[in-house]
Amino acid sequence: EPLLAVEIHEAAQAQGKRSLDCPVTGGDLGAKNGTLNLFAGGEASTLDYCRPILECFTKRISHFGAPGTGQHCKAANQITICTTMVGMCEGLLYAHRMGLDVELYLKAIAGGAAGSTSINLYAPRIMKRDMAPGFFVEHFVKDLGIALAECQRANLSLPGLALAQQLYVSLMASGEGKLGTQSLITVLERMNNTQLPTLGH
Repeated sequence: EPLLAVEIHEAAQAQGKRSLDCPVTGGDLGAKNGTLNLFAGGEASTLDYCRPILECFTKRISHFGAPGTGQHCKAANQITICTTMVGMCEGLLYAHRMGLDVELYLKAIAGGAAGSTSINLYAPRIMKRDMAPGFFVEHFVKDLGIALAECQRANLSLPGLALAQQLYVSLMASGEGKLGTQSLITVLERMNNTQLPTLGH
């Protein structure tokens, strides 16, 4: 949480210590391959001191400034992912309901504006009915809740975020918090009484 990062920074300073908030993105593959993207908030000198360690598991380190700004960047990242995931899942369901070959549809849009890293990572998992977590739904719901709280504090209205958060909360209500974020497809499938074809079937 951004406010917590500021509190930790102030407490560390009072004790003559230093702190950074350094959330990461890149999913399970990024963690395994040491290619995570890191969003840093805090003093530049502290980041420089910690950089050799941080570079062991990252491919990019972005410093945003004051304490809490790394957390704000992570929140913006999660907002982008959740709304992108809704669009991806809705596109898949639309293509399926209209009788398109869904695998061909994915290949057709890959080179255009609709193509994205999220589609490259998650559409194949969805098509294989692989809902194993690269990032847990329960953790995603926590992150989206933090983003919504920050929006309320800043008087910022983001209806796409609110909708996506509610869809993910429905997964929690169904006892599916341990699934990956791509399991959003199952919520929309249930709403529409349909299911995407499984890859290879």
